[in-house]
Formats: sequence, structure tokens, C-alpha cells
Amino acid sequence: MLFLTQSAAVYGIDALIVDIEVNLQPVKGEADTSSPVIIVGLPDTAVRESRERIRAAITNSAFFFPFHKTTINLAPADVRKEGASFDLPIALGILGANGDLGNFEELENTLSIGELSLDGRVRPVRGALSIALQARENGIKNLILPEENATEAAVVSGVDVYPVKDLREARDICQSLQSGREMQIVPLKLEKSEMMKPEENRYRADFAEVRGQHSTKRALEVASAGGHNILLIGPPGSGKTMLAKRLPTILPPLEFEESLEITKIHSVAGLTGKTGLITNRPFKSPHHTVSQAGLIGGGSIPRPGEVSLAHLGVLFLDELPEFDRSVLEVLRQPMEDKQVTISRAATSLTFPANFTLVASMNPCPCGYFGSTRECKCSPLQIQRYVGKISGPLLDRIDIHIDVPAVNFKELRGKGVPVGESSETIRARVINAREIQLKRFAGDGVFSNSAMSPTQIRQFCALDEDSENMLERAMLRQGLSARAHDRILKVARTIADLDASEIITTNHISEAINYRSLDRTYWS
Repeated sequence: MLFLTQSAAVYGIDALIVDIEVNLQPVKGEADTSSPVIIVGLPDTAVRESRERIRAAITNSAFFFPFHKTTINLAPADVRKEGASFDLPIALGILGANGDLGNFEELENTLSIGELSLDGRVRPVRGALSIALQARENGIKNLILPEENATEAAVVSGVDVYPVKDLREARDICQSLQSGREMQIVPLKLEKSEMMKPEENRYRADFAEVRGQHSTKRALEVASAGGHNILLIGPPGSGKTMLAKRLPTILPPLEFEESLEITKIHSVAGLTGKTGLITNRPFKSPHHTVSQAGLIGGGSIPRPGEVSLAHLGVLFLDELPEFDRSVLEVLRQPMEDKQVTISRAATSLTFPANFTLVASMNPCPCGYFGSTRECKCSPLQIQRYVGKISGPLLDRIDIHIDVPAVNFKELRGKGVPVGESSETIRARVINAREIQLKRFAGDGVFSNSAMSPTQIRQFCALDEDSENMLERAMLRQGLSARAHDRILKVARTIADLDASEIITTNHISEAINYRSLDRTYWS
């Protein structure tokens, strides 16, 4: 008997519908060993190994495993099938071919995914959200999947999501769907307003907790408002890491489509768990020993790296010179293109990587160059230390800010006013972003940092005084053409924070100040 069902495979952050055909053919003999299971259609090792898991799961769930030659075809046959998510649909296909789902030849309008344990329990899989979106695009109404994946899949409207704990429960749902009788298990439904509720304690880390560092807070506000990359340079203990970890609290809230995109990336990486839709911007802080593949993604089966997991959020690289230089250089392409393409012999996958880079470093090997404590480093040692960061990478960082050590009076808070809260700063950032959205409406640009050269000329016009100020700074500091464009972009953002249509000398002066470390450390 032939039975048809459907599943899906994950490729990059998208999914491909896979048709599963199960055919039972009588063979001689009565022992289990005489009933071979053959899987065709370019299965990988994990899919081939599913034969024994499925046999044990069916038997231990009190179903009868057919004494037939079982041929399973995964179509399209020219695309490699990877992972254990085909266990459940194959098992349902075998039960259907054996008549355990009723007198039907196909699971109509129903897609299933899930890995099976030997006792028939259904384990979670990667990419449930991508699969649910693909199911909706293909007009498939019903989705059967593990309980742990149900919340993230239920955010997709137009698809009825049925969470299951084991194979027997999945069989019962299939019987009810096929026969049209009333079901004891109802599909999981989530309201959009409930899904987009921010996670609790969003502001547990708050800018109000940071003592002093007003110029650094201002620089981080500008970076958030315009989507600019930023480099923090200061001695140990000056608060660089503390400040960086608070940057996500002043970024604008996520839109629903942005949450979907972030959740898709984390889902295919297997990092969503039971959380469902991710509603806060991600903050990723890889260790300085991270490899190129760990940072930008890779592997024989390409997986998203840290730059993609930080998509629409913050990528924090602490102690930047400690990273291998070859690892840092691979950042140049995703910082420009906002995506990462990983090529393999058989395929090429693209992952989004639109992140805000926050990097921190000491000014020298001992950490105290330019501070009140004595620096023990020679000029040559300092040049070698900062020389680990290449000029092209540095040019792609819009804002460089010195983070001095906090003095005792500020640290104790005596006579010093409490700093602004993240909520207050975030309100100004949101207003600046709204100005930018109106400015670039229909252009596919969402922040000043992404302006093209043509847009820079159009929206960053300078008066004569500002022009002269910028020219003097370019000559004095020996800045590159890319640094020139970065200054104009940052100045445009500062003007937006002031709700000013024109860029004034004050805006240009502040933007130039954010490049002054080019002269201090890299001259």
C-alpha cells in the first residue's frame, strides 16, 4: 500500500516542503529482520539512522510494525535531506500505509515534523518557525510538531498548530483531521498583542546606574539613533562593558516582522527553546578566542554565526585587539553588506547580519596610556597593540570615544545628579529614528548609517562654516574618504536628535570629535 504525507527541511533560515511517500510491499518471512526499511531521496546519516528509531518508537507505542519491505521516498530527490525532523512524518506515513490512521491514502493538508525517541516521545527540532511560514506559503493548514516548538510556530497566522508529546497523540490528531470528527486537542492560538509583549525586566540593566561617563552615554545615544558602529577605548575598570551591555535598552522596540526575522535565525540555530517569539533585541558577546566559523557562521551544514545571531541587535567585541586579526577581518564584509554568504560545494546560503557593532579595548597593553596612572608601555608597544586593528576595519566604525576612569566623587555620587534612565534616552532615539524613516521612505534605508553616497550628498548638505571646519579636520587628522562620509552620517544623526533639518557647526564639531582617536592612537 502507498501512503503520502508531508514534512519540511531547513535550508539557511528558510524551509523547503518535502513530500514523503511510504510504500509497503509483502516479503517472505515473519521476523522483524526480514522486513527491511529503505530510505531514498538523498538522506544524510541522521535520516538513514532514523529507521531503527522509528521501528522502536512504533513498537513501543503499541502499534504493529508491518512485516513488509518498506520503501520511503523523500521528494524532491535531488535535494539533500538533513537532520532528525523527518522521524515523525515517516512514522505517521508507515502507520498510514498500515491502515492505523484510517482508510486513507494521504494526510491531506497536514505537515508534521519531530524527532522520535525509542519510546515514542517526540523531541524538539530546529527551524519550526521557518517551517510554519513555509507551510502557510504553500497553503498547508495543519502543522503537527513537538510541544517545545509549538509556541514559536503558533505566531504564524493561517496555520493550525497541534503540539504533541508522543507518537500516539500524533496518530490521534491525524485520525481526527482526516475523518473530520471533533477533536479533543485544539490547535494552539496566540494573540499578536500577547506575542509582542516585551520580556520581563527589560530595564534591569539601566543607564541610570552608570556613574559619570556623560560623554560616553551621549556617544552611545548617537550610535543607537543612527545605527552607527562604535569603539570604546579606556583603561580597565572604566565601565566599557557595563555601558555596552546597556545599549540594547535604548534601542527602538522591535516591530513584529523584525521579531519574526530574529526568531527564525535563533530557531534554525536551535536557540529558541520554549520562549516563542523573541521580542527584545539580541545582545551577543563572543569570547576573543572565537573562530571565523563561530563568528560569521559555517560548518559542513552551514549554521548562523554570532554576527547573524546579533541581527537587529548588538554585537559586542570586548578587548578587540585580543581577537585574532584574521577573525576581525572577516567582519568587514557583513558590516558593509548587512548579510553573510556561506558557500559550499553543493550550495550557497545567505544569513542576515544587520547588527550594531560595539567594540571595546584598552589604549595600550598595560591599559593606562593617557590615564592618571603611569603607563609602562613604549610607543612601539602601543603601536603594535593598536595596529592589530586594521585601517579598513577601523574606517567602518563610525564613532570612536574615549572612556576615562570615573573619579571618586562621581563614583560615590555625592553632589552628582543621577543620570538619565534608559527609558528617557530611548524616547529621544525613537524620535530620531522616526525622522529617518520618513526621510528614507521607499528607499529601503532605515537609518543614517546605511546612507549611500548619493543620499549623503542629498541629506548632509553643509554651510560654508561647517564645510571649512570639516576640511580642517580632514587635513589635520589625515582622515580617509570613508571617514569623511562617516562624519557626515554621524552629524546627520546628531542633527536628527536635535530635530534640526540642517547640519550646523555644532553637529559637525561633535561628529569630528568622535574621530579624534584616529589622531591620538593611529597617527
